[in-house]
Amino acid sequence: MASDSVLDLAPVVPVVVIDDLADAVPLARALVAGGLRAIEVTLRTPAALDAIRAVADEVPDAVVGAGTVISARNVEDSVAAGARFLVSPGWTEALLDAMKGSGVPFLPGVSTTSEVVALLERGVHEMKFFPAEAAGGTAYLKSLAGPLPQARFCPTGGITPASAPGYLALKNVGCVGGSWMLPADAVAAKDWARVEKLAREAAGLRR
Repeated sequence: MASDSVLDLAPVVPVVVIDDLADAVPLARALVAGGLRAIEVTLRTPAALDAIRAVADEVPDAVVGAGTVISARNVEDSVAAGARFLVSPGWTEALLDAMKGSGVPFLPGVSTTSEVVALLERGVHEMKFFPAEAAGGTAYLKSLAGPLPQARFCPTGGITPASAPGYLALKNVGCVGGSWMLPADAVAAKDWARVEKLAREAAGLRR
């Protein structure tokens, strides 16, 4: 990865749930072809680790990461599978230690000011803001920028193509996470051309 920052890879990081392992490689290729190189595969399904491994092995232009990382075992398994970054919905001291020791970039999840301050204390300046819409959205992040300008975020959770530009316009937001470029009907139909088109539109969401 040219940069150690996940936040600088693309304006949008697709948040991917893989149910069928056979979908992993063509789906990743469609996202990359559309301009979204950073792909977060969530550890929510039995196929997730194998999907990360397949994308890492077969889609060299992708920067595949693991999401929904909630334990040291998740960290270990994800990195072993080829994950090049880690994303968690929240964090504990033990989880943070494991992510720090992983050797790959990571985005621990926060939703309160105290959590942000605690991470800054530990030398972590890049975070996931989750669940973004439910936790206060752009107004909340804008409020954090004044007292905590050193913190940068990837908001994820409920973000749409309509709301994404508002987040990306904030000076403390590096990118957003979302799944709107992966509609369930398109994935079920294996309509990778539609996924690529939606990915291209998402990649065009600049500041």
